[in-house]
Amino acid sequence: MTVRIAYFAAARELADCAAEEVPLQHSLDVEQFKTWLGEHKPRLRPYLSRMRLAINDEFASADARVVDGDEVAVMPPVAGGSGDPAREVLAEIRERPLSLDDVVDAVRDPGAGGIAVFLGVVRDHHQGKPVARLDYEAFVALANKELRRVVCDLMETRPGVRVAALHRVGSLSLGDTAVVVAASAAHRDQAFAVCREAIDRIKASVPIWKKEWSPDGSALWVNLEADERT
Repeated sequence: MTVRIAYFAAARELADCAAEEVPLQHSLDVEQFKTWLGEHKPRLRPYLSRMRLAINDEFASADARVVDGDEVAVMPPVAGGSGDPAREVLAEIRERPLSLDDVVDAVRDPGAGGIAVFLGVVRDHHQGKPVARLDYEAFVALANKELRRVVCDLMETRPGVRVAALHRVGSLSLGDTAVVVAASAAHRDQAFAVCREAIDRIKASVPIWKKEWSPDGSALWVNLEADERT
């Protein structure tokens, strides 16, 4: 399949072209397309979380897909915008493996002297009991809203700080990354503190549930079912 990409303003300068036709192996959703575009045009990658896409002259919704014959417009934030951080935030639930680069790139800022990152990974034990894998499930529509609310609230109440977060759902093996949070600030102490607060709030309020599997095949929903394993 082939799509045409048009770049506007700063996106055009970073891409070093105004438009191009490119081959794709298959249809991509908006986030997958941005990931592909970041690899195709590396200079664009740090800014893609702040850019909007339009497909065939219509703003692309989160569930839109790029298909054969589409024209995709890549647009930076408009000059007359309010600068509302909620329009630029990266905070979402994903089924695919999480990208540390996506989260770090989303919080990079010329005024930030430090970026703190937290990775939550699947470990082989919990409360002294062996763990074989974890299943994460979410009310995705509500979880995305709540995750975004947490991230935006932290940025709105702490001027100069940027925060981004991704959480994975599905079946995760030992060592897999379940959540990535990053916070940038002028100084490292604030970056560390906000990163810690972000993950604490996410764990407390975002509707994501965890099912813990033992090597013997038994399982329980964490924080719901009593652990009666010996």
